[in-house]
Amino acid sequence: MQNWSWGAFIGVAYVIGGTANHSLFLAIHEMSHNLGAKSLLGNQLIGMMANIPIVIPYSVTFRPYHMAHHRNQGLWGEDTDIPTAIEAYVVTKSATCYLDHTLRKALFMFCQIFAYALRPMLMKPETVPNDLWIVMNWIVVGAADVAIFLAGSKSFTPLFYLLLSTFFAGSIHPTAGHFIAEHYVFQDKVETYSYYGWLNMLAYNVGYHNEHHDFPNIPWSRLPRVREIAPEFYRNLPQCKSWPGTILSFIFDDHISPFSRVTRQPETLNKKKH
Repeated sequence: MQNWSWGAFIGVAYVIGGTANHSLFLAIHEMSHNLGAKSLLGNQLIGMMANIPIVIPYSVTFRPYHMAHHRNQGLWGEDTDIPTAIEAYVVTKSATCYLDHTLRKALFMFCQIFAYALRPMLMKPETVPNDLWIVMNWIVVGAADVAIFLAGSKSFTPLFYLLLSTFFAGSIHPTAGHFIAEHYVFQDKVETYSYYGWLNMLAYNVGYHNEHHDFPNIPWSRLPRVREIAPEFYRNLPQCKSWPGTILSFIFDDHISPFSRVTRQPETLNKKKH
């Protein structure tokens, strides 16, 4: 790989590396729900192993943020899956015309991995506890990075390949369409959409997203069974037909933007409780 042309290098990083690393994102997602092993230790270790080709340690810190997403879906200021007001302003509110808005949304999609990585830490840094799990995560992934560097004759090319694959995995990539498809409102003001297409085979069935939010303790391999035994709850819900198509809709449909989310204000929920 170190002697490849730039075209081959980038092409393989997008097609092979991006697909593989995105699959690893979703393997880590399974571990965050403790669905890969019977013990917390087992799930944490498997998550760290899946984290290695992604190069940057994040499997331990992803867990508390993702659990907050499940507990507080759509809750403004708590669900870090929702774009911030600043992001929405820069992408949509300050756009001057359709072309400007389209280009900004394309750039937002192209760089969305940075938003997903940085937004939680900036919004809710206190969500992640300071414990030894984080230290272990950095040690395991850092040691693997050093080993890859040494195995590649002290060249940074293999690590750059993996980093580029990680970037593509969270960018404008067919499998990355699920980031938009899951909770952006495309029809009927429904806040969660499922996708039942073949890309689920590469993505741990994350497309079964209504089923996953209804039953977050059921592993990926059994989510299709949920739909089979309870079709009356899912067959009439709006669905996402295509993850790549969702990316194109997000970019080119002027009515869809980072504002296209169902959100709730904390004070509204408190009033309902009383």
